[in-house]
Amino acid sequence: MSTTRTVVFITGANTGIGYQTVLHLLKSDLPYHIFLGARSDEKSNKAIETLKQEVPYTTSELTPAVVDLESDDSIERAFKAVQTVTDRIDVLINNAGVELDSVGPQNGLSTREIFDKTWTTNVTGPHILTAKFIPSLIKSSNPRLLFITSGTASFALSQNPEFILNKYPVAGWPKPHQRELPAYKASKVGLNMIMRDWHRILKNDGVKVWTVNPGLVVTGLGGDPELLRKIGAGDPSGSGEFITAVVEGKRDQDVGKTVQRQWLYGNILPF
Repeated sequence: MSTTRTVVFITGANTGIGYQTVLHLLKSDLPYHIFLGARSDEKSNKAIETLKQEVPYTTSELTPAVVDLESDDSIERAFKAVQTVTDRIDVLINNAGVELDSVGPQNGLSTREIFDKTWTTNVTGPHILTAKFIPSLIKSSNPRLLFITSGTASFALSQNPEFILNKYPVAGWPKPHQRELPAYKASKVGLNMIMRDWHRILKNDGVKVWTVNPGLVVTGLGGDPELLRKIGAGDPSGSGEFITAVVEGKRDQDVGKTVQRQWLYGNILPF
């Protein structure tokens, strides 16, 4: 493999924000070797096929990668598969995540199951994946570690009564139905703290670490794109462009922080 290419491993890259991130990396003037992570080989290869059709002129390279963040064995296999190609990665993007508060009940999941599955995918899985890939990451001359978070994890935003998710329900119990995301929001708060720990742990290794809030955008996350549009969600293409900008050094002054596209609370979310 060429040593001039920036090596990227990104999870959840077959759809949504992850897909758009890969798309913008392929459009960049810089050459990349991207390991496109998905939960199955079929999903990863299908995304790669579509991306090659969208950006046939790219000088970057794509390699399928299978990784299920709920499985330590899957994470181990993904690491070993990458090792057969390269012992170095330059950028690790923990993008994959789930929002089960909305669709979990209709799929028969209990509240405990929703919290457990959300946490293992959004926090525990990225933490274990990161720990596994650290030996490859610190071999880079310019290592970068990104965790994709959410504006709903902002304590400042949670105090804004105008935000759609912060409406006060009427008194009494049970409460009338409205969109609530307790498991998802809690998991992203946890992910922000995971980032802070990795920033501290890897500081003397020269690894640049962030959480990145891609903004409120329309994806399949949560299972209701139309509702997302109604509350002002944008196109995920802008999120992919922003994450690419972080990868390419545009937010190096904000290492160790949560950075975001301009949305409601400026560029830096308070912890």
